[in-house]
Amino acid sequence: MRAALTRGLPGLLVALMLAALAMVWLPAPRAHAATDVSTVAAALRKGPVYVDPAASGQLSATEADALAAKIKKADKPVFVAVLPAGFPTQDLFRNLRTDTGITGLYAIRLGDRFDARADSAVMSRSAVQNLVTSVQGVKDANTQLNDFTDRALANIHGAAPASWGGGANDGGVSTGALIAVGAVAVIGGAGAYTVVRRNRRRQEEEQRAALDRLRVVVDEDITAFGEELDRLDFHPAEAGADDAMRADYERALDAYEQAKTYMAQAGRPEDVRSVTQSLEEGRFSLAVLAARREGRPVPERRAPCFFDPRHGPSVTDATWTPAGGAPREVPVCKADWMRLTGGEQPAVREVETDYGRRPYWDAGPAYGPWAGGYFGGGVLPGLLVGTLLGSMMASPGYGAAYGNGYGDFGGGYDGGDVSGADFDSGDFGGGFGDGGGGDFGGGGGDFGGGF
Repeated sequence: MRAALTRGLPGLLVALMLAALAMVWLPAPRAHAATDVSTVAAALRKGPVYVDPAASGQLSATEADALAAKIKKADKPVFVAVLPAGFPTQDLFRNLRTDTGITGLYAIRLGDRFDARADSAVMSRSAVQNLVTSVQGVKDANTQLNDFTDRALANIHGAAPASWGGGANDGGVSTGALIAVGAVAVIGGAGAYTVVRRNRRRQEEEQRAALDRLRVVVDEDITAFGEELDRLDFHPAEAGADDAMRADYERALDAYEQAKTYMAQAGRPEDVRSVTQSLEEGRFSLAVLAARREGRPVPERRAPCFFDPRHGPSVTDATWTPAGGAPREVPVCKADWMRLTGGEQPAVREVETDYGRRPYWDAGPAYGPWAGGYFGGGVLPGLLVGTLLGSMMASPGYGAAYGNGYGDFGGGYDGGDVSGADFDSGDFGGGFGDGGGGDFGGGGGDFGGGF
């Protein structure tokens, strides 16, 4: 009997050792919590930094705490997640933003790759791309994430979500903490709702003030175009009139009526863009009509005169240097071209500001949508480089306050607001790794492209 037990002892010891090893190598329960987007989102609703247990070697708990404390101290909606290289990447940004439900900037370190996306209400697509590119070559995770965060905090719009509360977030998330997330969300719900209402009221007040200022300028433009139509003295049945002339005249009249209708319906500053766009189209139709009546070649479609769009379509480009700025080519009408070549100052469109009448490009961001309708999104930034309006448009903050489309205040949600799934999915689309593009494998939208 004793001998039998002795002979069986090695096998028993082996079994016990294997069992012990199995227990040692079993993954901790908290590691399982990091296997899906909902776990990451739950953690980010609680604090600004989440480190997956499987990626803890990239960013230590101490480093994560310091980064979280920095973001909370700045009171900005910056979310940072550190995930293992094997984490699923399909629609990662879009799904994370949907599950988190908070307007903000989302940065993800996935293995040794890095990318970010943001709601356009907090940061423009180009700003995100520039920030991502600026840290793309940094290998050390702590250095990369801190460099990115420091630069983002200096540019991002909005405030931290109410659900974060106080204190720094720990890098990982324990099972107990995840269980408590539901309670935290409920408690923070009332505060988040209050923040949303406060931000919306502020935005509405800003919109009304900006629109009231713009209305004066736009009404002047509409009146000036109506006077041009009166001076034209064209009659569709007059001798020499043909179908092309009548079509030009009809388009000009339609543009005039459209501009009046759009302005009457305008409720936000960005709505003004459609008004000035209609006026630009109407003035070009009048220029074409005038050429036909005078037997001249139909003019090419050009941007309106930079110095005052009421001058009509430009005829050439001329070198112009704003005060304190660099020379650039701007579209000018014939009269302003003659003034410039003769050493005179062009006839500049001035508007009322708190500091008296100023050129529209030095009058502040409210005139972005007005100018954007005349010149279009692709042309305007280059024309305005070095001016007050151009500087504002170039900053991410302008995209937040006045939108990417020169005056768009966005959908009513500010940084840190709880919007749930109510956001532009294009902001978070595309592929991981394309520098501000989209899900982890394709392109599209403000958040298009790949990781």
